Amino acid sequence: MANRRDFMKLGAGIAASTLAAKASAAFVPPASHAAGSKPNIIFILADDLGFSDIGCFGSEISTPNLDRLAARGMRISQFYNNPRCCPSRASIMTGLYSHQAHMGNMVVDHNRYPFIEYDGILAANTLTIAEALKTAGYNTAAVGKWHLAPETEEGKRSWPLQRGFDKFWGMIAGASVYYESPHLMSGNDPLPPPPKDQYLTDLWADHAVSYVNELAKEKKPFFLYTAFNAPHWPIQAPEADVQKYATRYAGGWDKLREERHRKQLDLGILPEKWKLTPRDPRVPAWDDADDKEWEMRRMAVYAAMIDRLDQAIGRIVDAVEKAGATENTLILFMSDNGGNAEEIGRGNRTTPVKNAEGGPLHTAASETEAGPCENGMTCAGNVPGVMPGGESTFQSIGIPWGNCSTTPFRLYKHYAHEGGISTPFIACWPKHLKPQSRPVDAVGHETDLMPTFLELAGVTYPKQVAAGPIPALVGESLLPVFDGRQRARGPIYWEHEGNKAVRDGKWKLVSRFPDQWELFDMEADRTELHDLAAAQPDRAKSMQAMWDAWAKRVGVQPWPMPQTPPPERSGELRTPPYLRKKSGDESMGVIHEQ
Repeated sequence: MANRRDFMKLGAGIAASTLAAKASAAFVPPASHAAGSKPNIIFILADDLGFSDIGCFGSEISTPNLDRLAARGMRISQFYNNPRCCPSRASIMTGLYSHQAHMGNMVVDHNRYPFIEYDGILAANTLTIAEALKTAGYNTAAVGKWHLAPETEEGKRSWPLQRGFDKFWGMIAGASVYYESPHLMSGNDPLPPPPKDQYLTDLWADHAVSYVNELAKEKKPFFLYTAFNAPHWPIQAPEADVQKYATRYAGGWDKLREERHRKQLDLGILPEKWKLTPRDPRVPAWDDADDKEWEMRRMAVYAAMIDRLDQAIGRIVDAVEKAGATENTLILFMSDNGGNAEEIGRGNRTTPVKNAEGGPLHTAASETEAGPCENGMTCAGNVPGVMPGGESTFQSIGIPWGNCSTTPFRLYKHYAHEGGISTPFIACWPKHLKPQSRPVDAVGHETDLMPTFLELAGVTYPKQVAAGPIPALVGESLLPVFDGRQRARGPIYWEHEGNKAVRDGKWKLVSRFPDQWELFDMEADRTELHDLAAAQPDRAKSMQAMWDAWAKRVGVQPWPMPQTPPPERSGELRTPPYLRKKSGDESMGVIHEQ
């Protein structure tokens, strides 16, 4: 069995691949390596999945395949992502902070801000995991959601085939309907929408399984990146799966949050001292809620999406087993950000995306306050009485159930509080990882993936690529954690839409824009209920200085910027109409982009 020392002894050589050499001329890949010792790597990413949304992290949703991976490997209970799709994927793919990869905000912001850190196209002077692994002899393939460049010809320079992947079947876009998606691509070529009865999560699995079957026959190790878009809105799922959960949520969100919290305590995900956060103040108690049948249906559809996602992952794992590649295949699973509480308003509008010649390339989701719609659907949005799940609806789980998704934490996607940046994390590698029955509470971050993969493949990170010098890696290898050893993770930083944080050891300084800084002891109070900023002003001031220095180094700009669209400027926690009558809040919050 290869161990960490074996990987560290790998020699240096010169990349033979012209494509890889062009991407990273300064690489020093291994010159020799024992046959079969490099692991295959399958990295599976969910979209908008909350910390508590799978069984082995506290959920009631049936996820036997993910639970099985966790039982055969390990769970890390303090693993972090970024609080939004594009920044998170940029950090995963490059091992850098999102601003360093020119993804300080979103792809949709391309040409909006006069700062390269907010360009909205994955930077040329970065190295992707795929580009790195190709220099070590890996075959590479990607399936699913990319969301690191626009769908336009201009963005093509940072599409998967141009960033180190040999094969790609998926979508460049950030969101899609689950039936008849207009965003699908094979390589660089747009595809017609699939038949009406084909569900998108199943299609991702079909192609991931096909790639496993193909790549496992090669004599080279392989890297397969499978980025599902489930359970990102719109909440749509096959009715047979929805019916499994049709009455499961009759007890409501208060009971569900308590159930998940208790299960997390029983599983060892959380210690007793981390108390459950209060219900979001915009949400009434379940006993006082209106439209209970609609609310139950929303959560049932969401649960069905996660159930179907788990089924798809099971098919990938089965393909690895049938190929005889289980022992030396590292499978990792996580989510791109925290649970999603975005609301969707009324509307029925589409926005065409043009190619370089001015013709249509795809139909993109609208970015208006009306909410995104595709294929002429009704698109009623989160309107009680319009039951979601079918192909003609476009809804989300909203604030009430999003609050359950992030159990036991505060806030959601977009924010740097724990609910927005905490992910379930699973690693399974039978040849090397000793199964852990209890979760490992080591601190990790998605920027740790790149250095982990480089160490496994014996690749030295370069100082420059063809486009010029590149930033130094900010992540730290997870192999000590995989080996069962202690690892003191260095400080981790966040910024998105003015929401910001730094975690240094057991301390976390965090602010939701435009609020003041809060200070929390993560060992005593990871659910962020007891602000210590006033009690420890020197520590808070010191950590703020750390964050300020980091922000200057990576190019963070003050928020909002002059070009920031009005809906993004205030940081207001808005209340949608279906909740407003209970809360007395007259504002309306709707999504305006992915």
